[in-house]
Amino acid sequence: MTVPNRPLPRPKCKSLMGVRVAGTGKYLPELVVTNADLYDQLNFAARGYNAEWIVQRTGIQERRHVRPGQNTSDLCVEAAKDCFAKTGYAAKDIDLLVVGTFSPDMSFPSTAAIVQDKLRLSAPAIEVEAACAGFVYALVTAAAYVVAGASDRALVIGGDANSRIVNPKDPKIFPLFGDGAGAVILEKGSPEQGILAYSMGADGSGGPMLCRPAGGTAMELTPEVLAAGKHYMHMDGQGVYRWAVEILRDTVNDVLTAAKVTTDDLSLIVPHQANIRIIEQSLNKFLKIPADKVFNNMDRYGNTSAGSIPIALDEALAAGRLERGQLALFSGFGAGLAWGTTLIRW
Repeated sequence: MTVPNRPLPRPKCKSLMGVRVAGTGKYLPELVVTNADLYDQLNFAARGYNAEWIVQRTGIQERRHVRPGQNTSDLCVEAAKDCFAKTGYAAKDIDLLVVGTFSPDMSFPSTAAIVQDKLRLSAPAIEVEAACAGFVYALVTAAAYVVAGASDRALVIGGDANSRIVNPKDPKIFPLFGDGAGAVILEKGSPEQGILAYSMGADGSGGPMLCRPAGGTAMELTPEVLAAGKHYMHMDGQGVYRWAVEILRDTVNDVLTAAKVTTDDLSLIVPHQANIRIIEQSLNKFLKIPADKVFNNMDRYGNTSAGSIPIALDEALAAGRLERGQLALFSGFGAGLAWGTTLIRW
């Protein structure tokens, strides 16, 4: 499998102003899994690996895993509760729920509906599947509702239990992913606040590069399919890496150009926490963005897919990295192939 070679134009950037993030929250499972913990589980010695190769290639030192019986909906609920605690809002204040995930509790009902029930929200529950771009897709979706007046206050959650969908015997993929969820609350803001520009898109021709082949209507879960491990995630690592470097670089350029700002105007950049080398190559090397503007926490959590951006945003805010009126950029990219990059005036 290779990088898609069909030259498709990226959709035009658009904006959604008059909306603000009222607050954030996150949840990470208690179980910490270090690279050393994976040494025996993945039989690194026999494969010629050591625990340090994970850090050298990805920047990941540890990740969190759900415990038995803990599902994606549970992660999302706890992230929402943390967001409520930090903002002072409660379930009664929310009139829209949008959840981004690609590791749902089950095919149906949606994980969004399960979260709605657990939180006792009197609100519609929308689920968005755009893998590691899922949070940005969910954020833009909710922002459109708020700007249009169809929602007064929306709860947006990105969460995934990746350890349930990645082959625990795969030494190249399993160490990359962790579990977790993050949440934000969106509401009406001043005319100057909101999404100055966003780029969202997909190129399904690259779908086979990162997919979970079995479990849908295309491939039944037979004993043979299970034995072949096709119910687990499959990834063309090199192909996805090359595409991710390009799409992160290009869509950041797109939104900055559309908003008529430069990298010097940015106060905070929160990229999807997939691989430190992708971030360094795209943002630091190609775009010449200083590393101190880019927030990273993948060393502690790995790739939490739809959870990575809101988890990192919550920690960046706690560290005082962003203030009202400043510009922040979020960018997610992954299976689909799908991407979403937003430039927000906080």
